[in-house]
Amino acid sequence: MLSPSNPIPVYAQSDFAALHKAGALAAAILDRITPFVVPGVTTGQLDERIHRDILESRAIPATIGYRGYTKATCISVNHVVCHGIPGEKALVEGDIVNIDVTVIVDGWYGDTSRMYLVGEKIPAKSRKLVEVTYDAMMAGIEAVKPGATLGDIGHAIQNYAEGNRFSVVRDFCGHGIGRVFHSGQILHYGRPGTGTVLEQGMVFTIEPMINAGTWQVKVLNDGWTAVTRDRQPSAQFEHMVGVTETGVEIFTLSPAGYTKPPYSL
Repeated sequence: MLSPSNPIPVYAQSDFAALHKAGALAAAILDRITPFVVPGVTTGQLDERIHRDILESRAIPATIGYRGYTKATCISVNHVVCHGIPGEKALVEGDIVNIDVTVIVDGWYGDTSRMYLVGEKIPAKSRKLVEVTYDAMMAGIEAVKPGATLGDIGHAIQNYAEGNRFSVVRDFCGHGIGRVFHSGQILHYGRPGTGTVLEQGMVFTIEPMINAGTWQVKVLNDGWTAVTRDRQPSAQFEHMVGVTETGVEIFTLSPAGYTKPPYSL
């Protein structure tokens, strides 16, 4: 349920099974695309493969038709922060790539994204950026529990990222999710003890975008693709989580056990 004072949805514990089912499918799809994220493949080819996988899994690609978007994924390469539109761009050795998938299963949304390293020769700064971004997301997740605040989550992420001399994007954020795609905002920066107080049953995404340079971004003329203003690389990971009686539950853990790259196939 939603209220004006609390835009983050709250669900019963009995709903968590459906959230796990949707989240697990989204994560499994990212597992299955892993062997195909290699030099020479186009982002459009990856999107087409994931689109087929979603349909064959008897799910719905949530992004197709959302505000006019036409693809089953967002695929963001190097300095693209988020919402990269799949197309004819071919990946090359040394790229870092985020693939973001949202599925609808029996009316429930499952939303997750993951970074991939293309080839073996990854620049040291990019590799470090990916590692720090994952660890920053997990720091935010570890802050989730009843009685904590959204500011606690944002502070944990910001403190970790900036402590490693990276910056946190301000223009995009996580969101409430469940029966609806987006509701409310989960900022990835903030002050401890501020913002909405977390309560059992809240469900939302934590998906920090961390930049190697400035946190400032701009959106290209296509109306979707966000890039870093200084063209330095950006990374993002995303999990969908629920607040439990004692802490947090992650709905989008990789069935294959993948966390951060490189992934062992």
